[in-house]
Amino acid sequence: MTSRVGFIVFDGVTMLDVSGPAEVLHQAGRLGHPYDLVLISGRGGEVRTSTGVPLSGTVTAAEAGRVDTVLVAGGDRLVEQPVDAELLATTRTAAVRAGRVASVCTGAFVLAELGLLDGRRATTHWRHAGTLARRHPGVRVEPDAIHVRDGRYITSAGISAGIDLALALVEDDHGAETARRIARELVVFLQRPGGQSQFTTAATPPARNALLRTLIDSVLADPAADHDLPSMARTVAVSPRHLTRLFHTEVGTTPARWVERVRLDHAQRLLLDGHSVTTAARKSGFGSDETLRRAFDRHLGITPTAYRQRFTTSNPAPSAPPPGDGQLHNN
Repeated sequence: MTSRVGFIVFDGVTMLDVSGPAEVLHQAGRLGHPYDLVLISGRGGEVRTSTGVPLSGTVTAAEAGRVDTVLVAGGDRLVEQPVDAELLATTRTAAVRAGRVASVCTGAFVLAELGLLDGRRATTHWRHAGTLARRHPGVRVEPDAIHVRDGRYITSAGISAGIDLALALVEDDHGAETARRIARELVVFLQRPGGQSQFTTAATPPARNALLRTLIDSVLADPAADHDLPSMARTVAVSPRHLTRLFHTEVGTTPARWVERVRLDHAQRLLLDGHSVTTAARKSGFGSDETLRRAFDRHLGITPTAYRQRFTTSNPAPSAPPPGDGQLHNN
């Protein structure tokens, strides 16, 4: 049975947000599980992607009719300016009868603006997670996740994470083996070595609150210093409870979780700069190899040593075995 998937697109849409998931679904069709893909825009016709390459043949939501899955692609304009009424109306019309509603990257801003994510867990590109949390405090933003499922809504992280999302949809529809075969064909991970975590973890949008900006700058300048909740609250002369509220409002997470992500990001850079695991643990504020290893396992699903081996070069050694198990992911 063919499943219809409607991609919501618009001028300035990120091409890979569309082409990545579309290719996954195309590969599913080659394996005997066809998807009918339709491009939906506010007025139909041609839209121009962020690269300038046009997407032709789009139809309006009314012309598309009922689709089984709606997938809202992302684009910088969704963060840089208010989501326009036409795009909101198009998405609302397409989503109302769909069994699943998904977004890639900043497409989550469209779903959030419609109120569809209120009271739900969601994610977006790590760089925009704090902005999403501030604009839509009713959404429980998970800034580290590759993709998040809450009811019939599925949101994914930035750009290439749309491939992960599409593989998850195929696995839902046709099982893990089909998804695994597609991953093998596309030479991507069915499950990233980072599990459900985005590898870049510590990005923080500029805080509006001056006290919080000062604190964030001090932590980023010296991640290894004492940054427990009481000491940070004393630094900016507020109560720990008030500081926690500020972090939830502006950063979308707790102070402790944010500090751990900052330290993890610093440790990653130290490892890639050639420092030992022990040195990286000490200079990033984790203290011991074991504490650093637990943080890597919790956030990234791999060891510090494995992370360094994977990311210090994009050119594998000639003797490295080929990726034949369908578990490889694009960098």
